[in-house]
Amino acid sequence: MATTMTVEVVSPESVLYSGEAEMVITRTLGGGEIAFQPGHAPFLGALIENHTRVFLPGGTVEDIAVHGGFVEVSGNKVSILSDSAEIASRIDVERAKAARERAEERLRHEHDAEAASALARANARLSAAGVTAGS
Repeated sequence: MATTMTVEVVSPESVLYSGEAEMVITRTLGGGEIAFQPGHAPFLGALIENHTRVFLPGGTVEDIAVHGGFVEVSGNKVSILSDSAEIASRIDVERAKAARERAEERLRHEHDAEAASALARANARLSAAGVTAGS
């Protein structure tokens, strides 16, 4: 059995990751987190804002903030096609914290779907960047 699989994480702006990985963990709409390893059964799912982790051979992890899209597993390949995505090293943490604060403030006054979505995006960015919820 193969110990790695091919993984591609693509957004309209760029290819964020393309290469081999031992495992991918992401979050699907209504299904929670799901992990894919080599030999996984075929799968197609819609993604929500989340902190996706791509576990590379050698023990490193590529952390990516994914903002919607789809994940497909076919053969020994995982493809994540995202509406928008960011590699953790490129996330402006202070900007993401400010966005989280603005969204939380809006939500204190009324439920607003746009503010809830902004909060989910900010939390995904911060999680991928390694910032805890209280930081």
